[in-house]
Amino acid sequence: MQHAVADKQKLINRVRRLRGQVDAIERALETDASCAQLMRVVTASRGAINGIMAEIISGHVRNHIIDPTRKPSRREGEALEELLSVLRSYV
Repeated sequence: MQHAVADKQKLINRVRRLRGQVDAIERALETDASCAQLMRVVTASRGAINGIMAEIISGHVRNHIIDPTRKPSRREGEALEELLSVLRSYV
């Protein structure tokens, strides 16, 4: 994932927040939190995982599907944004 060097710190920060959310799941289990509380922290963690996956997919598409050495045509740019929008909705 060489192209992610520019976004490396941003991704590392997301992973650190995710780690905190996973720790919150563990604390909720240890303290016998209610089912509703547990579902909230699990949902937040799932959202964080989906967010980082969307970032990685977006970087991959932008750097491996579209030639990064040239500016995409308008049609290619629109298709790229449409693809990323669809992927984000499924991730």
